[in-house]
Amino acid sequence: MPKQIDQAKILIIATDGYEYSELTGPRDILEERGATVHVASPDSDPITGESGGKTQGTVTPDMVLSQAKAEDYDALLLPGGQVNPDSLRINDEAIALINAFAEQDKPIAAICHAPWLLIEAELVDGRRVTSWPSLRTDLRNAGGTVVDEEAVVDGNIVTARNPDDIPAFTDAFIGLIEKATAAQPA
Repeated sequence: MPKQIDQAKILIIATDGYEYSELTGPRDILEERGATVHVASPDSDPITGESGGKTQGTVTPDMVLSQAKAEDYDALLLPGGQVNPDSLRINDEAIALINAFAEQDKPIAAICHAPWLLIEAELVDGRRVTSWPSLRTDLRNAGGTVVDEEAVVDGNIVTARNPDDIPAFTDAFIGLIEKATAAQPA
């Protein structure tokens, strides 16, 4: 029987410099629809979100990266912001966790600058993807086919361009989660 979104557990990986709306917008939609959502970060201190280079608010992580296990979750969400994914892409624990979700064929959602993490995890080659415009050459160089659409689904990965895409991005992510959990053994 398919697992509906209200039965799903989703992990968000983020650190300081995440785009505030790209973490809180999807998180709030997922929680409103009944999903359990946890945030993991390199350490347990509150992480600061930004928008337009200005501080927007903080989120306190539920756990540190070393405590997060892909097998405990149905899907992974990667918010953008310029600093957040740039910091996380050189964090071995973050990349290993992203790869663990990919190896288990669980849905992964990356918005704006977050596809940098998909590049680092070597998950872009041969996929249709989108991102913030400044990453598109990086995505092409990593073997991706870049398109300019609000939510691009390819296999178990959904990507989006910017905060304006959050509704379509989150809906596509929820669709992937419900489809993927239907295929998992009960």
